[in-house]
Amino acid sequence: MVTTEGSVTGWYKSSYSGGSQAECLEVARGHARVPVRDSKTAPGPALVFSSHGWAAFVTAVKAGHIKA
Repeated sequence: MVTTEGSVTGWYKSSYSGGSQAECLEVARGHARVPVRDSKTAPGPALVFSSHGWAAFVTAVKAGHIKA
């Protein structure tokens, strides 16, 4: 986990985020490891995944194996 206030750049909102803006993830591009944070608490901490771990998670979500 990392704190994100000013230390991580390149954030973008996930295309899988809910339309009501209540369930939004942001991911930062351009880093060796993949930082992920809740957009509602942007200055707060972010979870950091290996690129392989993040890719496996995204694949599982797209395949419907992980649901909210």
